[in-house]
Amino acid sequence: MIRLVLRDVRLAVRAGGGFGLGLAFFLIVTVLVPFGVGPEGAVLTRIAPGILWVGALLACLLSLDRMFALDWEDGSLDLLATAPVPLEGVVAAKALAHWLTTGLPLVVAAPLFGLLLNLSGPGYVWLVVSLALGTPALSVIGAFGAALTVGLKRGGLLLSLLVLPLYVPTLIFGAEAVRRGAEGLSVETPLLMLAGITAGTLAVLPFAAAAALRVNLR
Repeated sequence: MIRLVLRDVRLAVRAGGGFGLGLAFFLIVTVLVPFGVGPEGAVLTRIAPGILWVGALLACLLSLDRMFALDWEDGSLDLLATAPVPLEGVVAAKALAHWLTTGLPLVVAAPLFGLLLNLSGPGYVWLVVSLALGTPALSVIGAFGAALTVGLKRGGLLLSLLVLPLYVPTLIFGAEAVRRGAEGLSVETPLLMLAGITAGTLAVLPFAAAAALRVNLR
């Protein structure tokens, strides 16, 4: 599994499809929003938590269709399905590699992008904490959606339609945690909900994704 994670990380960094594209998209979102809503600092401060989380969510969505598609095209997925490693472990490794190349860079770069949206001082810590808790769930949910649509023509559009509704709870509690932290309120409830969503997806969705892959490989 470690070799599979390292392989996917190397491929993503070499191709730029996950590592660079996600950060570039996140940057574009944070730069364009002030042009759309105006440069007023108070307005940007109020909407910054939601905009930053929406940008991170959409950035994670960009590279999901590549998670299993390349292995499907070159036949590697059939070999992985017959390998000694359980298919659930393959799904978990793919999700981990996606998070390392997409989610983790977003977590690291988020405070810099928060400056562009005039995020208030106390919110920076909770922005990083909420993204660190929530982005693994985005990767695992994305792995489930990618497993459902692997091998389909124009599967990327269908993948987005399947995954985006499942992302909504993570978006709500992640943005709420940042908003409460920026206003100096208690963030315990949204962070606990966010951690619960991530734990639930990690416990259930690798098995669901592996079952979907087995159906598609028949």
